[in-house]
Amino acid sequence: MKPLCYIFILLIIGYSGNAQTKISGTIKDNKNKPVPSASIVLKDTYDGATSDSSGKFYFATAEKGKLTLTVTAVGYRPAEQIIDITGNDITINIAVREEVSELKAVIISAGSFEAGDKKRVTVLNSIDVATTAGANADITGALKTLPGAQQVGESEGLFVRGGTAAETKTFIDGTLVNNFFYSSVPGIAQRGRFSPFLFKGTVFSTGGYSALYGQALSSALILESIDLPEQGSSNIGVSVLSLNAGHQHLAKNKKSSWGISYSYANLWLAFKAIKQRQNYSRVPEYHEGDANFRIKTSETGIIKYYGYFSANRLGIITPSIDTAGYYDAFNIRNFNMYHNLSYRESLGNGWKLTTGISYSTNKDNIEGQLQDGAEKEVNIPPLAYKNFELESPGQYFNAKTVIDKRLMGISVIRFGGEYNYSNDKYHYTLYNGQKFSSSIVDNLKAAFAETDIYITNDLAAKIGGRFEHSSLLNKSNIAPRVSLAYKTGRQSQASLAYGIFYQNPEKKYLPSPDVLIFSKATHYIAQYQKVTSKTTFRAEMFYKKYNDLIKTDMINAAQQVAANNNGYGDAKGLEIFWRDKKTFKNIDYWVSYSYLDTKRDYTNFPYAIQPNFAAKHTASLVMKKFVTKWKTGFNMSYTYASGRPYYNIMYDGSDYKFTDMGKAKDYNNVSFSLNYLPNLLKKDSKTFTVLVLTVNNIFGINQLYGYNYSYDGSRKTPILPPSRTFIFLGAFISFGIDRTEDAINSNL
Repeated sequence: MKPLCYIFILLIIGYSGNAQTKISGTIKDNKNKPVPSASIVLKDTYDGATSDSSGKFYFATAEKGKLTLTVTAVGYRPAEQIIDITGNDITINIAVREEVSELKAVIISAGSFEAGDKKRVTVLNSIDVATTAGANADITGALKTLPGAQQVGESEGLFVRGGTAAETKTFIDGTLVNNFFYSSVPGIAQRGRFSPFLFKGTVFSTGGYSALYGQALSSALILESIDLPEQGSSNIGVSVLSLNAGHQHLAKNKKSSWGISYSYANLWLAFKAIKQRQNYSRVPEYHEGDANFRIKTSETGIIKYYGYFSANRLGIITPSIDTAGYYDAFNIRNFNMYHNLSYRESLGNGWKLTTGISYSTNKDNIEGQLQDGAEKEVNIPPLAYKNFELESPGQYFNAKTVIDKRLMGISVIRFGGEYNYSNDKYHYTLYNGQKFSSSIVDNLKAAFAETDIYITNDLAAKIGGRFEHSSLLNKSNIAPRVSLAYKTGRQSQASLAYGIFYQNPEKKYLPSPDVLIFSKATHYIAQYQKVTSKTTFRAEMFYKKYNDLIKTDMINAAQQVAANNNGYGDAKGLEIFWRDKKTFKNIDYWVSYSYLDTKRDYTNFPYAIQPNFAAKHTASLVMKKFVTKWKTGFNMSYTYASGRPYYNIMYDGSDYKFTDMGKAKDYNNVSFSLNYLPNLLKKDSKTFTVLVLTVNNIFGINQLYGYNYSYDGSRKTPILPPSRTFIFLGAFISFGIDRTEDAINSNL
């Protein structure tokens, strides 16, 4: 029996020496939610477990002493904790932090609408622009259906949140674009020069934009050009207004491409069919061409070039408001050239370089005349003072370099510099042959830094600042900008933004005999949005404070010059946007609404008033439906704006005063477009054809933008659109590439 007792004692001793310690607990995230399927392991052992659906785990170990317990889970950062195993059971709760990733992270979006092939908050892409009824394939025409933009029909540009068109700047591939629109014509809004199909990404910032951009008090339109095309193609277009043709070549190795195009437009036939309010002494005529090349320098690097030229002219004659029985003649010839060269490359170890330069020239030759009924120039003093010639050549150069450094997770710091040179010259020839010349030259230098900090997938911040120095003003500024975003749900988020923005005086008020400073705007924005694959909802409130706006003085009956920076103002409001591709089968629609309360004292205003380009209420409804059986897309838009104020402000020799004021009628416009694809259902077609019919203001609703006044204020004439209704009919054919999917968008 003794040997058996010894064996029994040894077994008891052995068992007690290898006694198991029970380790259990719960794995939760930083929101105190359970983390299932997490792996829990004692480091350098085989002991461990996996958490269940409630985040709980349990395992036993024979190890002793201090060991490291590691926790790993997909989508979360690894966590470690040292535990002391003494033989007693251990209960431990461990918190893990969610891994910040581009797929899950909140988007910093307060104040901006983004669209592009890599953006998850897509609002308007190039097809949306081309198929929005009433936009006439103009980028800014389509953007006017978004909240924040005003329905100003008598002047070109984007008027945003109580700001003038000059307070919105446009950038292509990071560099500033001067003369984005065709040159101004009195009472006739001009469209943008560039096709929406040049761009793959669009950011329309109605406020609170990045520190990488400056010199815009109200808004920034940031466009990113396409990289390499998917394949080579050729195209031709024929309409009652224009002819165009182009070719895009893609190398066999798909690492480079080049392309050219040319177009000619003449509105003679359209004006014969649709009576215009203006009498055209020279019908608008346009010659345009562009060229591009793109070269992939590596898997992550690319060089892109785009060049453009435009030569156009027109002449109009209108009854003179100042001289009864006579006519005012306006003639303009414009030549514009634009070049943009950009390069981007990943440098390794999280570093990225983006750099670009742009150069453009613009020359306007304008001739004004007072004519009699026989269209002969009147040279009788004092009537002849309206006879003049103006030649205004300008040169513009912009260069920018941005360096990005990836930090932990997807956080990024970026910094760089910008140089902007502008030289505008003005040569006047008066009715008596007297000549005057002036030149406005500015060297604007800027440095900026900005960081995107992702604390978690649900909380992020963009913090940055911009420094600028203008040689024209001999002044500098520092502009801080901050944005915060918090994810309130899987598909929803809230954002806040604050920023200070500066801008030089408009050049039409220069040169000034007085010392000027930058105009300043301070933005405060609060936003909520919820985005799914088929719907987008955004609501945004904003407050914008203006300081140091330009006030003007009269130097003659027709010209104001900047006198000081004593102007001020503010703008506040609410904006709502809803886009839905889900509720109605094969129908894509969006609705936008803006409420704007704004006043400003600037230029020659006697005191702070609602400016004549701002409406309190603006709304748009855009609908699109594609019927495959009929191979046809139907597009409709309705835009509304409450009546804008109008004023006549006169100088009485000592001060400015109102001599007339009122409010124009509400603006209503219903437009329609139809896109027919005759070869839609043909298999393996290498030709893409689309027939387009567009009718703007189909009900011929009378529109009134305001009034023009005579120099003495005794007479006024209404400012009306050139025609009640405008019709466009054309055919466009592409060879070598089927663009059907683009044409029908994502409605199917």
